[in-house]
Amino acid sequence: MDLGVHVVSFDFPGGPASIAPTLARFGEAAEQAGVSNLSLMDHYLQLEFMGDVESPMMEGYTSLGFLAAHTQSVELQLMVTGVTYRQPGLLGKIVATLDVLSRGRAALGLGAAWYEREHQTYGVRFPPVAERFERLEETLQIVHRMWGSDRGPFEGRHYQLADTVCSPMPLRRPPIMIGGGGERKTLRLVAKYADACNLFARPGETQAVAHKLEVLREHCDKEGTDYSRIRKTILWSADADPSSGDKLVSDVVPFAELGVTEVHVMPFKKDPVAFVEGLGEHVVPTLSQVR
Repeated sequence: MDLGVHVVSFDFPGGPASIAPTLARFGEAAEQAGVSNLSLMDHYLQLEFMGDVESPMMEGYTSLGFLAAHTQSVELQLMVTGVTYRQPGLLGKIVATLDVLSRGRAALGLGAAWYEREHQTYGVRFPPVAERFERLEETLQIVHRMWGSDRGPFEGRHYQLADTVCSPMPLRRPPIMIGGGGERKTLRLVAKYADACNLFARPGETQAVAHKLEVLREHCDKEGTDYSRIRKTILWSADADPSSGDKLVSDVVPFAELGVTEVHVMPFKKDPVAFVEGLGEHVVPTLSQVR
């Protein structure tokens, strides 16, 4: 089972001047620890249940570009990009740029967006949920065209592109992960367009995840998609204590038995460097043996 680390706080000791050196050390430590994926939130304000609007929050793709320069092998993504924050053609270009500069390590996490306050704060329109999902599907169609061979104009209900050119192309087509477990819309889009799903999980919630995966399988059958090719991942929403590595591994083993191949854990407000070093010592060696 692979391990990802999802950074959700930049409130590091030392204030803003400490953010860059801490992220650099974090990236280097993550690779030494054997972590497979590093992700950041795509938010412009800290979430209200984790801090306040004065808490530091970094723009996601700029920060991933910085991490690309301080890592060599780990996959890089936002978990997940809010579809409302960037025009889809520009998003395809941004992720392709990250992929080229990271030498083929970019992934695109994508979702319908939900945090209304930061839209209001920065003057970004927050459409009704049905429209956000329509925009999400059109965005998926656009990035597939930009990173594929079917170039040309795109005429959608919400987006119109004169061309879907992308030069340079990504070194590899960035895998697409759709975050969320909505059974009618989100998991259908996973089946139709994505390479991976990402579901919330806590200890003991295997039945809930199993149900979501069964719904995904049904959507795959309807879309003619091979269910087995979609990577099943979870975002571990419980506290992960690296020093209690055996407990974390035992908690996630039941999810591996469902077909989950990657778990993403969060340091919350812990020192991210010490957190990932602890994962390398106490979690990765055992978790990597879980199949």
